[in-house]
Amino acid sequence: MNTIPNVPYRLEFSVEVPGTPEQVWQAIATAKGMSAWFLPTEMEEREGGSLHFSMGPEMGSDGHVTGWDPPRRIAYEEDWAALMGKDPDALSPLTSEFLVEARSGGTCVVRVTSSGFGTGADWESEFWEDMGANWMPFFDNLRLYLAHFPGQEAAQLEATASHPGDAQGLWSALNEALGLGEEGAAVEIRGATGRVERVGERQALVRLTAPVPGMLTVFAYGESAGTATAGVRAYLFSADAADYVRREEPAWENWLEGLVGATLDDTAGNPVQPASTT
Repeated sequence: MNTIPNVPYRLEFSVEVPGTPEQVWQAIATAKGMSAWFLPTEMEEREGGSLHFSMGPEMGSDGHVTGWDPPRRIAYEEDWAALMGKDPDALSPLTSEFLVEARSGGTCVVRVTSSGFGTGADWESEFWEDMGANWMPFFDNLRLYLAHFPGQEAAQLEATASHPGDAQGLWSALNEALGLGEEGAAVEIRGATGRVERVGERQALVRLTAPVPGMLTVFAYGESAGTATAGVRAYLFSADAADYVRREEPAWENWLEGLVGATLDDTAGNPVQPASTT
């Protein structure tokens, strides 16, 4: 078995976003900015500064800033061996680089490259495939943040619940119960109103307008054989956002727990909708 980290992995993305290079830099190179469209982030905003992405209770990714050239380039490394519970000597750091290029018409192109070296183990390929799929929806968040909430600080709401069944069935039930509809549709989701901005594979993005403006992502994914997870993550922008999160996060968790048995019935083909909660 190869134990020398000489098998290369690489992901490249490019996204055009509204805003000046300075506005884009605030979004991609500050803790406040990253937390407003990505994961809750702690960052020492300088070369050599520490970095931490929170991925849930007692789970996160640690790293440090390796490149700092405002407002054009930031690079950082993460310890993906520690994140995956693997031998750190078996893997190189995971390196990510963001490049900002101004365009005419008030937009910028953000080019993102993530790379690293492993040993060629099966779990490594799965990790990089999952990371690529998980990255893409966040770039829609970034575009929406810069279009409607540039420079603003977010209060994050997150709730998940796991259920027996498969991810696609759970997503169908979740989509149906929330009445998400197609891209561009006006929606009301558990007392909040908004517009569907994107519908992807087992996930959707909604721009919320009331009672608190922000962005809401709804998703479902397969956790392990026979188990799937449904979840929501919201980024909310107003003076009332923190109070709204304290009130609504437990309600969302209860609602998602109520999706038990809501996966598609193999015989009827219809999702069972949970009772609405407040």
